Amino acid sequence: MTGADWHLILLSFGLIFPVELPDKTFVAALVLSTRYSPLAVWIGVGLAFGVQCLVAVTAGHAVSFLPGWIIQALSTVLFLIGAVILIRAAPSADEEENEQEEAFAAKAGAPRKGWHAVIASFLVIFAAEWGDLSQLLTLNLVANYGSPVSVFIGSWAALLTVSGLAVIGGRVLLRYLRLSLLHYIAGGVCLLFAGLGIVSLATA
Repeated sequence: MTGADWHLILLSFGLIFPVELPDKTFVAALVLSTRYSPLAVWIGVGLAFGVQCLVAVTAGHAVSFLPGWIIQALSTVLFLIGAVILIRAAPSADEEENEQEEAFAAKAGAPRKGWHAVIASFLVIFAAEWGDLSQLLTLNLVANYGSPVSVFIGSWAALLTVSGLAVIGGRVLLRYLRLSLLHYIAGGVCLLFAGLGIVSLATA
């Protein structure tokens, strides 16, 4: 890959990772790992994320044929919406964590092993991730910067890393980093990109 490709991979990872950490899918992977083998959960969750990323980059590639100023405006709006959603949800995030855990525990059902655990984990995350903020931002990255393969690699790597943290030590991580704080951090990242988009539109 060229240097630009690696830059886009790192950019995609750096954007998606903080946005996905406070997401409900982190809690889902954590809960699933208490019912099934952590490795089976990580594989199932990773496959679901892979499909979702593929859909997002395909949609982003289609959007990239729009005029540049429209893409930039839509991108800025998406980042602003993402920031508002994350920051507004932050104060109640810690309280809602328990509710989310109970909901995903009910979906997980009885303990399973092997491929049954992989399939169950895939289905839970696949259903939860549609229209997720990380998916919209992945679409946004492809529309703005092109190179669907690079964005796919960076975004999927970020999602695999987050799910790996969830199944290995999610409970410990949340003991030191509350979901509310993670929401504020992710919201700040979205605000930064929105600000850059506004500057770009103003100087175009």
